[in-house]
Amino acid sequence: MAKNEREEQKTIRIRQVRSSIATVPKHREVLRGLGLRRIRHEVVRPDTPSVRGMVAMVPYLVEVVEERS
Repeated sequence: MAKNEREEQKTIRIRQVRSSIATVPKHREVLRGLGLRRIRHEVVRPDTPSVRGMVAMVPYLVEVVEERS
């Protein structure tokens, strides 16, 4: 991937808003796959269909804080 492509890639900032303690094990795995570790932890991920699908699996645990183009 060239430097120009990385700069133009869309990203989203995701924040964990609830604990994963009493959730389905698969949902915990989704959080770990996104890189979220604790409440109020934020990560920046590329805005791809796979990341959007992961966020859609656990909407009660995370929120999309910012979308950059």
